[in-house]
Amino acid sequence: MDLNTITAVAHPQTRAQLPVWTAGDAWLAGGTWLFSEPQVHLRRLIDLTDLKWPALTITESHLSIAATCTIAELDGLACPSDWLAAPLIGQCCRAFLASFKIWKTATVGGNVCMSLPAGPMISLTSALDGVCTIWKVRGGEQKIPVVDFVTGNQRNRLTPGDLIRQIDIPIAALRRRTAFRQISLAPVGRSAALLIGSLDADGTLTLTVTASTVRPIQLTLRKAPDAGALLEAITQRITDDLYHTDIHGKPLWRKHMTLRLAEQIRGELSAGAPS
Repeated sequence: MDLNTITAVAHPQTRAQLPVWTAGDAWLAGGTWLFSEPQVHLRRLIDLTDLKWPALTITESHLSIAATCTIAELDGLACPSDWLAAPLIGQCCRAFLASFKIWKTATVGGNVCMSLPAGPMISLTSALDGVCTIWKVRGGEQKIPVVDFVTGNQRNRLTPGDLIRQIDIPIAALRRRTAFRQISLAPVGRSAALLIGSLDADGTLTLTVTASTVRPIQLTLRKAPDAGALLEAITQRITDDLYHTDIHGKPLWRKHMTLRLAEQIRGELSAGAPS
């Protein structure tokens, strides 16, 4: 869609060249949502592509994903053999149910910043203990775990002019055993529930619930729980008002699917778990 209210496009190449943020500005990375509907309140776009951030960087301790990394770039990452959680990357990328055009344009940071309950990059990075590095509008940086960054349906902890620079995932999280479950109301539709479980070497089970809830919710159970303990933990932590509702699923159905998928994950990960 043409954005016919835009009067300027800035192309900074360094952080020092970022223009002073004013009302009517918007960051431009992939732009798949930005150009999908009228944005009559906008006057200037600040294009991030000339910053040329490396899409993916692997260090001894972290996988760093630039906010401008596209879904196609992330999906194409050649992962080390000891990253047992590597299949989650492809599974979450495919939860977009998007065309190759979107894959080559949409960005990881854009999906997280949109903060939709069904955002699959939120699911992936939350489940793998991802931490956002935020460039603050007045200078400096702030680090926030992704699971705390998203606060509700299309709500997050950014203030106007803030910018996600990258998301860092600990290598230790990528070495955990994981299980993935996702369901949609329609055969080809937006995720109504997307759950990811992971198992530490000591038997600690971490369950990350997304899509069915308005924000990511993570539960940690120190000892491998039985079905009853898991059910109790979920019902205590996720109250009925936290379940999302829209045309892709009503809260009671999303709750039912959350409990069902969580039990499937528990069963899968408990097989062979340390006693």
